[in-house]
Amino acid sequence: MKTENLEIFNHDTNVDVTHKVNTMELDNWINHLKYIKKELTNLINVCKNELNDKLDDNSVVVRFEKKQVENEILFNALNKYSNSRLNIVECEDTDCDMVYITEHESYRRSYLYHLDKYRRLKDEFFSKVQGRFTFVKSN
Repeated sequence: MKTENLEIFNHDTNVDVTHKVNTMELDNWINHLKYIKKELTNLINVCKNELNDKLDDNSVVVRFEKKQVENEILFNALNKYSNSRLNIVECEDTDCDMVYITEHESYRRSYLYHLDKYRRLKDEFFSKVQGRFTFVKSN
C-alpha cells in the first residue's frame, strides 16, 4: 500500500480503512525507531564521554548498546515488512487480507514490547544519573 494514497474515502471498505490505518501506523513506528537510533547513539556517547567517571559500572552502556542492536533489527524487519505490504492491493479475498492484518498485529506487539523495554531502560538510566550532573552557569 503506497504511503501517498492513504486518504480514507467514504467508499472504502472496512478492510481498506484498516490497511490504510495500519500503513500509517507502520510509517510512524519506523520513524520512531529512527529517532530512537539517534537517541541511543547520544545516550551511549554521553555515558562513554561525559559520564564515564561518574557511572559506577559499565552495565548501562552495555545495555544501551544491546538495545541499539535490537532497535536496528526491529527497524530492518519493519522496513522489510513495509515493502511486503505493497502487495496488499493484489488481495482478492478475505483470507489474503487477514494474513496482512494478523501479521500487522504481530509486528505491533513486537514494536510495543521493544518500546516498553527501551523506556524502562531509559528510566533506569536517568534514575542512576540523577544528581550526578554539575551544571555550569554561563554569564
